[in-house]
Amino acid sequence: MFKFIHAADIHLDSPLRGLERYEGAPVQRIRDASRTALENLVSLAIQEKVAFVLIAGDLYDGDWREYRTGLHFVQQANKLRDAKIPLYLIAGNHDAANRMTKSLTLPENVTFFDSKAAHSVTLESVNVAIHGQSFETVAVTEDLSLAYPMAIPGSFNIGLLHTCGNGREGHERYAPCSIEGLKLKGYDYWALGHVHTRETLSEKPYIAFPGNIQGRHARETGPKGCLLVSVDDNSACHVQFQPLDVVRWEVANVDVSEAVSLDDILAICSAVIERAYRAAEGRVLAMRLLISGRTTLHDTLLAQRHSVINEIRSIATDVGSGDVWLEKIKIETASTLVSDLDPAVSDDALGEIALLFQHANNTPSLLMDLGLDLSDAFKKLPAELKDTIPIESDAWQRSVLEEAQSRLLGELQGTEASQ
Repeated sequence: MFKFIHAADIHLDSPLRGLERYEGAPVQRIRDASRTALENLVSLAIQEKVAFVLIAGDLYDGDWREYRTGLHFVQQANKLRDAKIPLYLIAGNHDAANRMTKSLTLPENVTFFDSKAAHSVTLESVNVAIHGQSFETVAVTEDLSLAYPMAIPGSFNIGLLHTCGNGREGHERYAPCSIEGLKLKGYDYWALGHVHTRETLSEKPYIAFPGNIQGRHARETGPKGCLLVSVDDNSACHVQFQPLDVVRWEVANVDVSEAVSLDDILAICSAVIERAYRAAEGRVLAMRLLISGRTTLHDTLLAQRHSVINEIRSIATDVGSGDVWLEKIKIETASTLVSDLDPAVSDDALGEIALLFQHANNTPSLLMDLGLDLSDAFKKLPAELKDTIPIESDAWQRSVLEEAQSRLLGELQGTEASQ
């Protein structure tokens, strides 16, 4: 019986551009997250006394901006060497052979599979054969697994492959393959990489994506880590997920349809944040809140958007004592009133204003038609703000108009809070 670790998509020192523009963001802790997650991986390997570690591609996030990135990996590989644990890895699309211009001499316990052709290495101490091939270029579109050798009889065979599988949303279609094709090789385990969501494709043989070891943004939510695999004397795999992440990303939908006051909404948000923080188990929590639901408070929320958002941020700071960061708060509620006003019954001033805004929302070019060209003002904004204000986006213009409508109607009806 022996154990090994299957990890992938480390993306060491992945750049998090524009992070400084987010007020209150724990910038350095997030920047260091991939390094710390790698350290957690190495510590787990030593603690579990695994026979070897596999990394199925994308150790790096492209060519290093500085040598400290490569040095950090070498330091961690040396810790494995000192514990007599070999490390086997392949290059994925982010660290393809033609993309990397820097390199460092690797410790003798590290085996980096070549990109010219699939080949095999054996680990006689546990009678394991590992087959793999690195990416030579960023965009490998052929099925690399077809050229992998057949299983070596009498050994526990592992295929190390960076692939999109049969295709996954949000991931480039690199080195596509089929489950049936992988099974034909006769391997006992396929260690896949490239897809950042943990997924088991087959249990006999075991074919799996472990996901990345550290979420990098709000599209990579939930626990992130590696697979700890125990192989019994009958070559059966017993697989356990092990979290390694130090920053946990979450997106929470907050339904406020039952709220009758702004205090109710703040209380609901507080409860959601507290639950997510407890689930993060001591990690930094990076969270996006989507406030939704059909509510009578819709116009009030939009009219007082900034004060409400600041109140929620204050709650998050209190809940996590600085370990909860709200990356974004989006108010996506809807009014309980009929939104499509009928001109025949809406002849008062408020109805006319609502109809004007409705017409503006249905006419994306109206601002330009009225001579309200925002491009000159946009050019004068600081560079770090330009990415956050997509002035050419119809959705952005609609959100601005909706907030303006709520503010104006609130002023006219006496419900707008003083600023």
